[in-house]
This record gives sequence, C-alpha cells and structure tokens, in this order.
Amino acid sequence: MHKSIHDYPIVLTAEHLAEILNVSKVTAYELMNHPNFPLVRIGRCKRVLKHEFFRWLSQQQTNKL
Repeated sequence: MHKSIHDYPIVLTAEHLAEILNVSKVTAYELMNHPNFPLVRIGRCKRVLKHEFFRWLSQQQTNKL
C-alpha cells in the first residue's frame, strides 16, 4: 500500500522503512546499523525521526551523483 510521506508517524520503525523502501524488515534493520544513519535508540528499540530519514535518503541520492 503506497502512502504519502505525511501519512507516516513522526517516528518511524524498521517496518515503516521496509514499507517505504520496498525491502524486507531484515534489510531495513541492516540499513539502520549503518554509521551515518540518523538512528534514535530508545532502550533496545531502533527508531528514526521521519524528517531525518527523508533528509538522509535524499542525501544518499545526492552522494551517488
């Protein structure tokens, strides 16, 4: 199901990332382990602020050019 960016909560989970990127949840967790990923840890939970994720994603595209 394709959603608008605005339909997602302020704080994203690996499940949200998997849906947005159309990858598995395992791949989303692997992505969250990258050193430059804007990860927020809450106890053992891994989260990312929505605006930080989309900024990071945009930078990844720019870095490839």
